[in-house]
Amino acid sequence: MSQQGKRIGVIGLGAMGRGMAGSLRRAGYEVYVADVRKEAADEFVKEGGVACASPAEVAQHCEVLVSVVVNAAQTQEVLFGVKGAASAMKQGALFVMCSTVDPNWSIALEKQLNDMGLLYLDSPISGGAAKAASGQMTIMSAGSPAAYAKVGNALESMAAKVYRLGDCAGAGSKVKIINQLLAGVHIAAAAEAMALGLREGVDAASLYEVITNSAGNSWMFENRMAHVLAADYTPLSAVDIFVKDLGLVLDTARASKFPLPLSATAHQMFMQASTAGFGREDDSAVIKIFPGIELPTKA
Repeated sequence: MSQQGKRIGVIGLGAMGRGMAGSLRRAGYEVYVADVRKEAADEFVKEGGVACASPAEVAQHCEVLVSVVVNAAQTQEVLFGVKGAASAMKQGALFVMCSTVDPNWSIALEKQLNDMGLLYLDSPISGGAAKAASGQMTIMSAGSPAAYAKVGNALESMAAKVYRLGDCAGAGSKVKIINQLLAGVHIAAAAEAMALGLREGVDAASLYEVITNSAGNSWMFENRMAHVLAADYTPLSAVDIFVKDLGLVLDTARASKFPLPLSATAHQMFMQASTAGFGREDDSAVIKIFPGIELPTKA
């Protein structure tokens, strides 16, 4: 691998991006990073990374850029904002988009970048901060053969599972949207179940123990209701993320007039939690919308 090929840029060092950058470092890449929080990029330097002041500066050093920001608007800013990456990317360079976005938006972005002589991978991610940090997350990707050739083994360096779902953008984002449908509905259902148990006077810890060893369990119940038991609503994934993501789910289905009654109900639950002031708390805080229950408190 050439020295240039060993370089890779990561833009966005939040819960997922920070872990992904670390995985790339462990795989032997020279990792250039940028984040709106200068201290986040500077902190990564301690692990041997290279901090840059802007996406454009990252693009000056790297021919593969991995964007791990929250949404489409932030991705636009990374590419086309002040000191954005697009104007500084070399012809044939690759932009790897890891956000959860409208699939049609991703399709349009691929065309826009291709028209500029740039490559694009539609590559949403799943697994949470812990799996990102350990290189065990999932990537749902789609893009041209040229884009996959350009990225080399970088995707596998960041994830335990890399799915190649099509030869053009869109399929990756569609699968991620469906994953978010299930994730959001499962969290809402888990919160509803725990809330009913609390309302009926069932011991929360006992209920958790039984359900996690019974047929009604789900990964989201086991993971998120542990946050409720610990009374820890530190936002690993915030309520407002599911306001956004389930909104994208419903927008996608609405375009083809496809009914999603469970998704719509879950979306309203997260909207209610956000309106009540819990939008920046962990998404398990959706349980706080239920009246007449006494939630566990910190020991």
